[in-house]
Amino acid sequence: MSASSLQFTGDQLSSAPEMASMSSPLKFDCLHRLCAKPLQCYQHQPLVSCLVGLYGCSWKRSERSYNQRGDCCCNKLEGASFALLVATFWLTLVFLYFWEQAKNDYNDFDWFNFGNMGFWFPWSVVLLVIIAAFFTYITVLTLLAVCLLSEGQKLYLHWGHKVGILVSLTFSIVATAVLSKLWGEEWTTLILSFQITAPYLHVGGVLLMTVLAWPVALHFFHMNSRVRRGLIMGVFLTFLFAVYLVPLGLYSPCIKNEGTLGPAPTLIGHRGAPMLAPENTLMSFKKAVEAGSHGLETDVTISFDGVPFLMHDRTLRRTTNIKEVFPNRTNAPAAMFTWTELKSLNAGAWFLSHNPFGTAGSLGAEDRQQAENQSVCSLQTFLQLAAKTEKLVIFDLYRPPKGHPYRDTWIHRTLEVVKNESSINSSQVLWLPSDLRTLVQEMDPELQQTSGSQLPLEELKINHIVKLNLHYSSMSKELISERAAVNITTNLYVISQPWLYSLAWCTGVHSVTTNAPQLLSTMSSPLFLMSPDEFNLMWILTDLLSLMLILIIFVFHWWRKQRLVFHLENITLNDGTYSQFKTGRSDIWSISAANSRADTTPDQLTEH
Repeated sequence: MSASSLQFTGDQLSSAPEMASMSSPLKFDCLHRLCAKPLQCYQHQPLVSCLVGLYGCSWKRSERSYNQRGDCCCNKLEGASFALLVATFWLTLVFLYFWEQAKNDYNDFDWFNFGNMGFWFPWSVVLLVIIAAFFTYITVLTLLAVCLLSEGQKLYLHWGHKVGILVSLTFSIVATAVLSKLWGEEWTTLILSFQITAPYLHVGGVLLMTVLAWPVALHFFHMNSRVRRGLIMGVFLTFLFAVYLVPLGLYSPCIKNEGTLGPAPTLIGHRGAPMLAPENTLMSFKKAVEAGSHGLETDVTISFDGVPFLMHDRTLRRTTNIKEVFPNRTNAPAAMFTWTELKSLNAGAWFLSHNPFGTAGSLGAEDRQQAENQSVCSLQTFLQLAAKTEKLVIFDLYRPPKGHPYRDTWIHRTLEVVKNESSINSSQVLWLPSDLRTLVQEMDPELQQTSGSQLPLEELKINHIVKLNLHYSSMSKELISERAAVNITTNLYVISQPWLYSLAWCTGVHSVTTNAPQLLSTMSSPLFLMSPDEFNLMWILTDLLSLMLILIIFVFHWWRKQRLVFHLENITLNDGTYSQFKTGRSDIWSISAANSRADTTPDQLTEH
């Protein structure tokens, strides 16, 4: 290599004869150590080559550049690219977390798209895979950038990666905007999830800030400008202490004293057990009973000839083979079909072909055959099963459309089936329809009156309401406690994820409507349950340990800088001292950069 490329002060190393005059082996060894010490970039050369190659697609050594003291880590364009990378990382992380927590409602999302597009496709899973792929890609780039900064490298992001970042950012923004407009209430799920995951997110945030302390400390002691040093330290400390203090604003009903946790909410099968059988079929309700459900939920429509039957949708398109049997009536209201026509439809084959929950593959051969041959279920058959198994029932009752013979007597017809055409006790029925409630109470006072809305307490008492049936987004410990004080219990729908069931359990919910009774019935305790003392001890110890490690990291970088300065100030060669070297860190980093770019090792230098 060229001796002048070491960039020492003066021209002491510019000629080979002068180097040859150094006869003391000790002094040659000092120079060897001087070249080998700074920042150990040379020792990390294979790692640096890999990092630079992956981040900037620069695989030639001549293309690499190193930071001099006082230099910024990159030019303005690369700085903007790095800032965009960090912003994209956080946005994709938030969206991925949001969509993962929204898994409880994937089925609703997919059927919503089915209603708009006319064909079935698991869009929820596809969206999850896409955002996970983008997040993985952005995370890898972010880690590469942090590692390069930790090695004192200048950042140069390849244009292909810049395009990839813009694509990831655009997709995340568009997806967030569309979901917020069409499914804005789902953000409530995100907020609820923090009551379970926040303690773990806090630990993860503290760990991240601790790891980032290494490159921050390295560049803090590398910079000349006090303004830059103050800025980088100010930003770092602001985020650090913000993360440290997050637990002070955290609320979770699952942080409670030992012995104060109530019983687990009882389970009501939502349209049966729709993960194990076609929804609203006799097979589905039997599966729900086998899974340990305390109650059964369904939807009731009245046929054109007055037979109440089970169907959630207004049409038969989604859950029957209506296109094959009655191709000209595909979009006709379900209530406009006679019971004979309804019995001729297959209500189970769609479950195996669409596989809405991704669980159809787990069914055995016998269950698959049984599911494939399910038919539309009548209310009478449903009530008979509930009576036989002693289960509670709750159902939505749809008023027939105009022109229907039972449009004005649909309540009476349904009550007639409950009282006279089935053996179920009226006390097993949670009567949800709000229409003609006073009349219903007079006709059958034993029915358990249930409200689907948060009415004022006085109105609830007037209507003899004994249970609230609310969406899980209404979950509130205060509301539930207030209603329970006047003997009004609360049921939340639809809760199918263990973390959401855990939260309902800790909140004091009495029952939940679920798509997964076979899963939730196996839970013996909430996923997260901790006493206030245990939680305080956990987050305080986490913060203290992190602070200690960060202090050690900063002290280490300060000590390494001082040690390098000491070596430069005390090495002498040929009775001529190199105290003339500028002892500032500028030369230290210059030597480091030159040494790392050199084509020969320090040992080869002594051979000159």
